[in-house]
Amino acid sequence: MYVVACIKQVPDTTQVQIDPVTNTLVRDGIPFIVNPYDTHALEESLRMKARYGFKAAALSMGPPNTEATLRKALALGVDEAILCSDRAFGGADTLSTSNVLAAAIRKLAQEDEVGIVFCGKQTIDGDTAQVGPGIAIRLGFSQLTLVDRIEHLDFLAKKIRVRRKLEGRYEIVEAKLPAMITVVRELNRPRYPTVPMRLKAAKTEVKVWDNKELQLDPNSVGLKGSPTWVSRIFSPQRAAGEIIGDGMGDPAGTARLLLEKLVASDMLAV
Repeated sequence: MYVVACIKQVPDTTQVQIDPVTNTLVRDGIPFIVNPYDTHALEESLRMKARYGFKAAALSMGPPNTEATLRKALALGVDEAILCSDRAFGGADTLSTSNVLAAAIRKLAQEDEVGIVFCGKQTIDGDTAQVGPGIAIRLGFSQLTLVDRIEHLDFLAKKIRVRRKLEGRYEIVEAKLPAMITVVRELNRPRYPTVPMRLKAAKTEVKVWDNKELQLDPNSVGLKGSPTWVSRIFSPQRAAGEIIGDGMGDPAGTARLLLEKLVASDMLAV
């Protein structure tokens, strides 16, 4: 049985630049990293492999240089690394991306059953948190989001119980396998690769699947399959601030002036 970790190569957000003409990321000269949330998804897949005997696979969609990201996953201990890369996949939004990744998981399932798919809760470049749930819907998998602990896994009953981290509380949820799980940082602490594993990863094949392999409708992937796009990027214009009264010398008078201004602006009812 496979456990699959979906990982994404993202630009270092401290050095992001936007092309003002195309409204797309300027990739030349920008360093790329593994999406931080995805490192926890990858780590959990490796723990599942060690504890339950899963075969671990790392899956990513991106340009050819994403191979470097997948080699990092191989150096950590995954059994297979798969890159979905085709010019037809370029410019994809979350809907189109989940379509490609779901198709790749279906293809992988032809080799052996896929029991669990792990995704980071969101990516730092898009922050939409939509790709994981999109994969679950397309595959008909149980959907478990914001997971910070795997409570129990029952192979015979094909059930998994997890803890979800919500605002101000936790939630224990049980679901049937196969399941798609999005994880938060508190789930685990990612490991570091060893030198022997790095050397082994450098010689291990990264499978590359293009659309000839996945056989998706060209109108359902890339820009053609993306109903959302960036029409304009701009910095919001803010009005200049205003100093009212003398807060230090006359706090009561300043408060009165503020209240009068709020009332005059219909921001405060009297």
